[in-house]
Amino acid sequence: MPRQLITFQIGDQVLGVDIMAIREIRAWSPATPLPNVPAHVRGVVNLRGVVLPVLDLSHRLGWGVTDPSSRHVIIVVKIGEQLQGLIVDAVNDIVTVPDDGMQPLPDLGDTPAASYLEGLATIDQRLILVLALERLIDSSTDYAEFA
Repeated sequence: MPRQLITFQIGDQVLGVDIMAIREIRAWSPATPLPNVPAHVRGVVNLRGVVLPVLDLSHRLGWGVTDPSSRHVIIVVKIGEQLQGLIVDAVNDIVTVPDDGMQPLPDLGDTPAASYLEGLATIDQRLILVLALERLIDSSTDYAEFA
């Protein structure tokens, strides 16, 4: 069955997440920092009364820390039973990946980014890195107390 992905940019990279995991796309708003959280957790924002953890996706993938500005956006995704915000540079579009359009990752060794990717999709000659959202959450940290 074909899958629909929302694609977005982090630097020059195009990534995608399953459209069914997306809850909202919102403009950047500064996050309130929290003590003793992993470095990729930028803090929390108030989303209509819900405290939403915000992750620096670029930092989580090992591509460097994002210096957020008004041009950045937060993609609100549901990972398991929890909402998370992902800081990205820009949202691109919705694409449909045919059944045979997903390819496994080549063996990249033990790189941080590879452990967070589900596979690769090629759409209109563009290579899209497809995120495995459930792998972004640090299982040793319980974020439920913020949700």
